[in-house]
Formats: sequence, C-alpha cells, structure tokens
Amino acid sequence: MSTPEPTAPVERARHTYGEDPSQYGELYLPAAKPRGIVVVIHGGFWRSEYSAQALGAPLAAALAEQGWAAWNLEYRRIGGAPGGGGGAPATFDDVAAGIDKLADLDLDTSTVVTLGHSAGGHLAAWAAARGKHGWTEQVPVTHVISQAGVLDLRAADAAGLGNGAVEAFLGHTPTAADARYDPAQQLPLGVPIWCVHGDADANVPLSQSSEYVEKAVAAGATAELVEISGDHFTVIDPGSPAWKRQLEILDSIA
Repeated sequence: MSTPEPTAPVERARHTYGEDPSQYGELYLPAAKPRGIVVVIHGGFWRSEYSAQALGAPLAAALAEQGWAAWNLEYRRIGGAPGGGGGAPATFDDVAAGIDKLADLDLDTSTVVTLGHSAGGHLAAWAAARGKHGWTEQVPVTHVISQAGVLDLRAADAAGLGNGAVEAFLGHTPTAADARYDPAQQLPLGVPIWCVHGDADANVPLSQSSEYVEKAVAAGATAELVEISGDHFTVIDPGSPAWKRQLEILDSIA
C-alpha cells in the first residue's frame, strides 16, 4: 500500500485520564476517517524533564497528516515536579489507563499501534502485554513499533544506560522478579513488533533491539529488526529516511 497524500489534521484535542497534570493525551485527527490509531509514547529515560509536548507532538502531527488518529500520550515520570510522581508501578498504571481512555473517544479501536521511542519503546512493547501482567486491557494493542527501545531492563541496567535510569525507574536493580515490567522477560509477545534502531546510536545500543528480536523470534513471536543509518534521534525526525521507513511499516498494517 502506498502512503496517502498528506492532509492537514482538522482537530487536536486534549483529554485527561486522571487527576494528575501528567495524566492526559492529545488526540490528533486527520481530515478523513482514520486508518487506525497510533499511540505515541515519548522517551527520555522515564525522566520528568522530557515531555510529550516536546518529543511526541511532532510525530503525532506527522501521523495525522498521513491519515492516522494519533494519541500523544503523557504519563507521570521520575524526578521532580512538574511531570514527576512516576516510576514503577505508577508510570505503568498511567500508560495502561491512557491507552484504555481511547475507548471513550468515539474511535475505531480495531487497529491500535503503539509507537515509542527509547524508554517509550519499552512502554510501547510492555503495553502490548499488559493484560497478562495485572493491568487492564480494555483497548488491546494490535501492533508495536519500538524506536530505539529499551527492551531489556536487566541488560540496560548492567550497561549503565541513562546513568542509572533503570534502577531509578524501578526503585531497585532489575532482576528476574521484574518480569511484569520487562519486555525481554515477556516473550513471546502476542502481536507483531518492529524494532527500528539506528546503527550509530550512542544512547541505547543497537543490541537492545537486535538481541530482543533474536530472542523473540526464537520464542515464536513475530518480530523484525529494522536497522537504519543514524543516531538515537534519527528515528523521531519526521524529515528523515528513518521516519519514511516507519511510515512504510504503518502502510503494511493499514
């Protein structure tokens, strides 16, 4: 399927799913009937200084221009206010509730793709398995695109990614007891996942994606490594070839 001609989004509206200032999403709608829903989950090693407005909004707008309903999801992160109050399990509670909020927004939820960058890639993959690990799943995830995702928490912690971000996020060093939080311990994932990752990523190593895909395929999952040229942020640049490749993935879905 070819990528449709861009059309300007006709609506952008904020909807809350809780009382905390960070418990909201912004819905971007295309001019025509949406092809499906893409939940945009921003990264930043789960830290409060990084936001959906700064990191997710450009992607949500670009997706709406391509005919998708884009749900730019904010959540509580670790660190001081504003934006703090997150960590395990609060951040997971927020992402689960934020996705389930889609059921109240008069949308067709038969195709729901989570698209997450870095720590958001971790949450995007986790969200597809959340129903098996104690969270509500009123709106199931049908496909996942992980953009340089932190997919193995134990390996990420051992490598010191984000200057101790994993331990700060969980509140302790990750172990096998953290399977409910860790995509690498939740295989096989029950939906298709594409792991898009730059070959020159100095923030999250390519091995986070390549080793996850290798283990996922061995476990019987549908998983594909999409290695692209570029650094950690190439995958969230709407003007990049990496973004064009992600649109092609979305074209294969709807």
